[in-house]
Parts: sequence; C-alpha cells; structure tokens
Amino acid sequence: MVSSKARKRVPFEFVLDALAEGLSDATPLRTNPMFGCLAVYVGPKIVLILRDRPTARLDNGVWLATTAEHHAGLRHHFPSMRSVGIFGKKITDWQVLPADSPDFETAALRAVEFILAGDPRIGKIPKEKSARAKRRKKTRG
Repeated sequence: MVSSKARKRVPFEFVLDALAEGLSDATPLRTNPMFGCLAVYVGPKIVLILRDRPTARLDNGVWLATTAEHHAGLRHHFPSMRSVGIFGKKITDWQVLPADSPDFETAALRAVEFILAGDPRIGKIPKEKSARAKRRKKTRG
C-alpha cells in the first residue's frame, strides 16, 4: 500500500506569487518548512516566514526577517508591525505583519515590494549550521 502525505496548504500564497512575479530568473526563490510555518528565501537570504496556525493566532501573518535597529524605520511603513509574541520577549528581531490587521494584504504586498527593491532592512543571511546539526540532519534523511 502506497501512502502519500497530504501536501500542506501554503499560508498566504499571494505573497509567494507576488515575489515570484517580481524576481528575475537569475534570483532563486525557495521555501522551507520551519517551526511549522513556511520560511521564504530570496537568494541566500531568509526574508519572510508565512504563518497561519491554530495556536498562538496573534502571531499568524507574515514575519519579516529584520533587526531591532530597523524597527522604527519599518514601522513608519508598516504601522501594524510588532514583535513576534511566541518567543516570549518584548522585542524580537522577527517582526510580524498580523493576519488579523485590517491592512494585512496591503502591508504584506508592500513588504514584497521592499524585498524586490533590495531594501537592506528586510532579510538575513542565516548562520551556518554547526557540524553536529549537519550530521544529525544527514542521519535523519
């Protein structure tokens, strides 16, 4: 008997569609499951996480990969932006454009415009995995 896993629904797929439309063929767009969400990479940078989960619903939406030094400048463009709450800190580098915000779709598409324009405030190059983590992943796969 062959069993196939049901493919998970992509949360806020319109964000991926907008990124894919705006990127050149030379710039890779890829996704990766992360924390039960969907991480979005443009080139070597993680730029977004798309989250739509039944738990901690206040953190559902589009997470922006940024740093605290850029929060004030980004908040000017994204008034509903706030720190991700499930990390338990008052201020986190990851910021969320909440899905329940009245301007959610507009804000999410504006974030895509910033990414496509190469705005340095959105996106991080992930740290290299440790040798131990690479071995552990290799033995699982």
